[in-house]
Amino acid sequence: MNRRSIFTVATIAALCAFAPHSADAKSSCGGASWYALHSKTASGERMNPATMTAAHKTLPFGTKVKVTNSRSGKSVVVRINDRGPFIRGRVLDLSKAAAQNIGMVRSGHAKVCYEIIG
Repeated sequence: MNRRSIFTVATIAALCAFAPHSADAKSSCGGASWYALHSKTASGERMNPATMTAAHKTLPFGTKVKVTNSRSGKSVVVRINDRGPFIRGRVLDLSKAAAQNIGMVRSGHAKVCYEIIG
């Protein structure tokens, strides 16, 4: 009986360890930066700084995300087409055009919140 209880608790703990990933994927807040390279993205398409795109660590390519600058309140809808950012605390890397729309080009980074819309 005791061994069974330990197994149950361990199983629940293991499942809870993975729960934040699914909740995190729906919406999140954190830092964002922008980039304007012309290299290929992780999805295979060429990065175009003039399009409304972004990089996220795990969201599927093609996911539409509404990104809101926490300071200005401005929002933009972007399509995930790349992987990143790879700096702790950052949740998105935006294209230059997307960053311009929410007023973060000059600073280079901002605190943002995002939610999946499609």
